[in-house]
Amino acid sequence: MTDRPDGPATADHLQLDPALCRERQQRLIAVMAERDLERALLVQPEHVQYLTGFRTPHALLKTAVALDADGHCTLAAPNSAPDNVAADTVVTFEAQWHATLRQEQPRESGRVLAAALDGRPPAKRLGVEFSTFGPHFREATSPATSSQTTDIEPDLWQLRRNKDPDELVMIGRAIECTEAMYRRAREIIQPGITELEVFNQLHAAAVDVAGEPLTALGNDYQANSPGGPPRPRQAGAGELFVLDLGPAYRGYYADNCRTISVDGQPTDDQLTAWQAIVDTLDMVERTVRPGVSCQELFHAAQEMLDEYRPGAFFHHLGHAFGLFPHEGPHLNPNWNDTFEEGDVFTAEPGLYGPELQAGIRLEQNYRVTVDGVQRLTSHPLELAID
Repeated sequence: MTDRPDGPATADHLQLDPALCRERQQRLIAVMAERDLERALLVQPEHVQYLTGFRTPHALLKTAVALDADGHCTLAAPNSAPDNVAADTVVTFEAQWHATLRQEQPRESGRVLAAALDGRPPAKRLGVEFSTFGPHFREATSPATSSQTTDIEPDLWQLRRNKDPDELVMIGRAIECTEAMYRRAREIIQPGITELEVFNQLHAAAVDVAGEPLTALGNDYQANSPGGPPRPRQAGAGELFVLDLGPAYRGYYADNCRTISVDGQPTDDQLTAWQAIVDTLDMVERTVRPGVSCQELFHAAQEMLDEYRPGAFFHHLGHAFGLFPHEGPHLNPNWNDTFEEGDVFTAEPGLYGPELQAGIRLEQNYRVTVDGVQRLTSHPLELAID
C-alpha cells in the first residue's frame, strides 16, 4: 500500500488532470450526499479513469476504486502503482502470474481494496454500478451482510455529460486522428481499392497522429453500402465510400463521418442528397443550445430529409460521446433528452438508396455552449475535392 499525492501530468503525452479528477470526485460526493451514501465502489474502467485519471495499460487488466463521503479515494491497480493519479491510497494486486493473466482479478482487486479500507470508518450504504457489481466483489469489499447498495451508474452517466477541459483535450486528440484519416482517404480512394486496404491505411494514419496504439478504431469502412466493417471487396466507379470513424485515444472517443466519391465524379442524385444533408447540419448548428429538446431536433431533421425521399433517412440523428462511443443526450425519437451546456455530441444525418450507390452520411462533432454550439470537426464535407 502506498499513499500518493496528486502530481502533474508528464509532458510527453496527454492524460487526465489529477486536479480536475478531484473536482469530478467532489461532484460524485455531492450525489452521494443526496442519496445518503457513505461510499462509492466502482469497477467499470471508464468510471475509474474519469475519477482518478488511471487507465489500465490493457483492457484485460482489471481495476477498482472506492470513494468515501469524506473525500478519501482508494485505488486498486493491477501489478504496480501508477503515477499522477487522483487517489489518496493506491494498492496493487497481482493480475498476472509469470505473464499469465489471472481470471480471478476482480476478486483480487476487491480483496486488496477491502484490506485498504479496513482502517477506514465502516460504510453500510454503498453506491455501486449494478450492471457490473458482481458477487465476488461484493463478498470481498462488503463482508457485512447488512450493507445496502444503491445503483449510482445513471448518476455517473449524467455527471459525465459535461466534459471538463482535460477531457476535451483527449477528445480533441481523437478528432485529430480522424482528420488525418480523412486526408489519407482522399489520397488513396479510387476504383479498385479494397475496403480492407483503406482500413489499414487509415488506421496507420491515425496511429501516426496518436503516437501510440489506439484504444478503438471506429465503425464503418464500406463502399456502396450504408456502412459496416471493411471487406476484401473492391470499390467501384460511381460508388460512394462511407467512412464513419470512431478512434479512441486513451479511452476517449471521436465519432464523425465523411462520404467520399470513389471516382471523384459524384452524380446529380448524389449531389442533391448531399446538399439536403448539409442543410440539415446547418439547421442543427442554428438550433442547438441548452434546453432544446433532442427529440424535437430529430423530428425537424427527419422532416427536412423526408423532402428528398420519405424513408431514405432511417437511423438516429446523433448522440453524445466521450469515454463511451454512445452517451447521453440521444438525438433519437426514443429518448426525450434535452441539451445541456458542456454536452459533446455528434449530428449524423444521412440519406440512402440504390440511386446513391448506396448512401451518404455526414457527421460533425459539437460542444454545447451557453448560447449555441462550438463545432469540433473541420475536415471538408464535400464528396470530392479537386
